[in-house]
Amino acid sequence: MAKKNSFKSDFFNKERLFNYVRTFSFPRLAGTEGEQKAVEITIKTFKEIGFDDTQIEREPFEFSDFYSTTLIKLIMIVSLTFMLIIVLFTYIHPFIGLGLIGGMIVLVYLILRGIKHPETPGFWGKYYGSTFKATNVFTKVPVKSKPQKNAGNIIVSAHIDSKSQTLKTFWRVLAYRIWLNGGILLGVVYIIFLIYQMLRLFSAYFLEQLAFIEKIIIFLNISLWILTGLVSSSNILLMFLNTHNKSPGALDNASGMAIVFELSSYFKDHSLNNFNLWFCQFSAEELGTMGSRIFVNNHEHQFNKEKVFQLNFDMVSMAGHKRNRVEYMKSYGVFPRKMIAPILSNYLEKAASEEILNISGFHLTTGAHTDSVPFHLRGYEAIDIVTIASARYTHTKADTPDKVDPQVLVEACKIAKKTIIMLDNDYEL
Repeated sequence: MAKKNSFKSDFFNKERLFNYVRTFSFPRLAGTEGEQKAVEITIKTFKEIGFDDTQIEREPFEFSDFYSTTLIKLIMIVSLTFMLIIVLFTYIHPFIGLGLIGGMIVLVYLILRGIKHPETPGFWGKYYGSTFKATNVFTKVPVKSKPQKNAGNIIVSAHIDSKSQTLKTFWRVLAYRIWLNGGILLGVVYIIFLIYQMLRLFSAYFLEQLAFIEKIIIFLNISLWILTGLVSSSNILLMFLNTHNKSPGALDNASGMAIVFELSSYFKDHSLNNFNLWFCQFSAEELGTMGSRIFVNNHEHQFNKEKVFQLNFDMVSMAGHKRNRVEYMKSYGVFPRKMIAPILSNYLEKAASEEILNISGFHLTTGAHTDSVPFHLRGYEAIDIVTIASARYTHTKADTPDKVDPQVLVEACKIAKKTIIMLDNDYEL
């Protein structure tokens, strides 16, 4: 069994963490001068921490904004159009409605097939989006003595870029939930209504004998139009969801960047026995998680695929809120709920307990599009450490440093540090 590391428990500093937040709190949408400025400050900060030029890597890349802007509008337009046509034909002929559903499924399948790898512009990105440049910045603390082919890899990440939107994050997430859950309910109601319509064509006499059928049909009609109204409204809201460059991005995501810097300064002189440590500031997270996708594509060949973990920090703390705390995304989905990273979740919970700190797992119906997504797609254990309450201000001009609580950032650092050390000690298990 590997010898356990021992570290000071009071290394992490609130003032230093908050200074990182203040330094990066300015608009920095990927592809703009603000993001370029943030990249240069990121490199400077890693140097001030003690990494030299040979240890700090720039990873420039190009990406299309089609997948983060135009695609959403396209899906909403297709969804709204087909939904209204289907409902209309429900009252004309059920088989026409059924045919339209099949057509919509084929169209959505073709769209999704064409965007399997959004980091590669392809046909859609090339002809229906604009191309921008961005840069990842990262450094690596190599494993102490284990051969690289046997070493594991722990990626500690956040994202450099920020954005503002027409809708606050809370309302945007609510609109997505209404669209998804309302769409599922609408589908159920529509199928029941379709079955009734077909039975009416072939067994009208039988239906007339059922005394309660009239009330059911009234209920189905009302439900069909209420759900159509709700889903259509959410469609329209999301169609007019536009991206701007006005948010200072203190919570989202200078808070996460601060934690990555602080952890990198801690482990710079304390490399692990069994894992390489990567400290990554990804770009273009807000425009399709492009930076993290590029990183995984470029560096996955260096990974021992059985030993890859990612701790991704995004929107940590919410000063003054009753749920101002360290949280992590534990599960997602409607039914059944899917655990996101069960092994890493257990380590986080155990680490918080040993540090006598609190951490809370939460569930999201639709999941979230963060820099952990490219790692999940390859089957790696990756987890997002996020404070849900911060959605109140993220993607707005009000996302300023006063919303960040440095004490919660310190707690996130302590839990992450303990988790990393435990993973290292348990490498052979």
